[in-house]
This record gives sequence, C-alpha cells and structure tokens, in this order.
Amino acid sequence: MTLRRYVLRRILLIVPVLVGVSMLTFALVSLTPGDPVSRMVAQNPSVTAAEEAQLRAQYGLDGPVWQQYLTWLGNVATGDFGVVYGTDRPVSAVVGRRLPETVALGVFGWLFAVGIAIPTGIYAAVRKGSVGDTVSRVFALSGVSIPNFWLGLVFVLVFVLWAGWWDVRPPREPLTHPETLWHLVLPGVTIGTATCASIMRVLRTSMAEELNEEYVTAARAKGLPERQIVWKHALRNALSAVVTVVATLTAGIVAGAVVVEVVFSWPGLGRELVEAIHGHEINLVVAITLLTAVTVVVCNLLADIIYAVLDPRIRYD
Repeated sequence: MTLRRYVLRRILLIVPVLVGVSMLTFALVSLTPGDPVSRMVAQNPSVTAAEEAQLRAQYGLDGPVWQQYLTWLGNVATGDFGVVYGTDRPVSAVVGRRLPETVALGVFGWLFAVGIAIPTGIYAAVRKGSVGDTVSRVFALSGVSIPNFWLGLVFVLVFVLWAGWWDVRPPREPLTHPETLWHLVLPGVTIGTATCASIMRVLRTSMAEELNEEYVTAARAKGLPERQIVWKHALRNALSAVVTVVATLTAGIVAGAVVVEVVFSWPGLGRELVEAIHGHEINLVVAITLLTAVTVVVCNLLADIIYAVLDPRIRYD
C-alpha cells in the first residue's frame, strides 16, 4: 500500500472515531445529575413550571438521550454545533474565541520541550556516564514523575506568591502583547516539562544505541568528523524512535492544558471545558472533546508520515 492510500484510509477512519467519541461524551455528560435548565431555574426561582418546560423544549432537552444525540448529530453534519444554554452564544464562536490561547500555550510548551530535550538528549548520549548525563537523567526522571498540577502549584507558590514575578490573573491585553506573553511562560513550562523529560529519555536511549552500531564505527574509521557522525547519521536514525513519542505527547499537551489553564487562570479551552462541565453545557463539552480527539488523530497520522520520510524502508500494509 502506498503512503497516499494509507493517509487517505486513515483520514476516512477519522469519521467513525469522532462519532464514537461524541457518542461516549454525550452519554457521560447526560448521565451526570442535573441539566442546564435546572441550573437556570435554580438561579431564578421565579421561573414557573410551564416556563421550565418551555425552556426544555426550546433547547431540545425534553426527549430521551438518544433522541437528543441524533438531533445534535444531524445539526453537526450541517456545521451547527449548537448554542451555550442560557446565553444562546454559538458554540463555534466560544471555541473560536478561546482556541488561540490554547494553541499559544500548546506551541510554547511544545517548543520548550523539543528545544530542551533534543540537544540535552544528544549530549547525554554522546557524553554517556558524565556529570551532565547524570543530571539530565535525574531531570528526566523527575519530569515524568511529577504531575502537571502539582508542578504548577509549586510554580505559583514560588514565582507568584513568594517572588512576585508573575501574576496568575487572566491577562487583559491581546495575545501578542508582551505582558500576555510573559503570562504564558509559567504555564508553558509547566505543560512542557513532562513532554521534555519523556523525549529526552527516549532520545538518549535511541542515540546511545545508534552510536554503538557498526556503521558509526565504520564512519569513524573513515575519518569522518564526530559532529557529522552524530548529527547527520546517528541522529537521523535515532529520530525514528522519537517521532512516536513526540506525536503522542503533543496530543497530551492539549489534554494537559485543562489542568494547567485552571491552575494559572489561563483563558483557553481547557478552562472553558471545566466551566462547561460544571454548568452541564453538553454542546460545548462535546465540541471541545471532539477538537481534542481530532488533535490526537492528526498527530498520530503526522507521525506515520514522518516515519516514511525518515526511513524510506517503511511500508504500509
């Protein structure tokens, strides 16, 4: 099977995956106690029973769960993801307003992780057994062991409460403003630390194995510069093992944004998702979950494509 046919087949498989994710998410949210109309009635006790029934009919919440899901699925097929209950804001508008903040956080965390992990992993493999290698391994072990929420709370305690260098209140300026970018540093480092540690461990192991291969010994015997051997030959082969980890952890950055955005009051989709769950905003919850699922599928598809670029021997059967 050619790479083009493989990619096409994977793209077609996205549809049933997203339908399954939406169905599961819709069912889980629907089974939780309460609903948006009950919440609105609790906030306004003057609403009569007739008005409550009218609200349920207006939002399509007066039928069984399977009927609500089929109605929602039919609307999504036309590009309508519904509205946020109570405010009647389109879900697509809410997601579009919060998406840039989450993308900025994810990109910063990804750049931090890759920018630190790749040179450190290479150095640790080349200088295996040195002090730098030991320090990098301690950092990698700590990074994969410490939960994001705990690390974020430690950063808040040290850099916000004690040092006073950062502010965890939501930024007031646009995303491109220097003050907003300064707000991005702590949550970006928090969300990228575990990813950085995992990439570093895999790259160090893979590079160490490649540097012991016979082709590296032959290259050194021919008198090739060590820099060329490391960066052009060993690293290219070692990256094949890293690609899967990078793709998986990139999707994990999106999922980890939920906790990190709440800890640092970053106004992105993760924080919006938590508020939507508390408010039983099923349309918004399913939309954000689907966006996360698309990110996971796309990241894994890109990993398979990069495999073929790095190693032409790979075939897709």
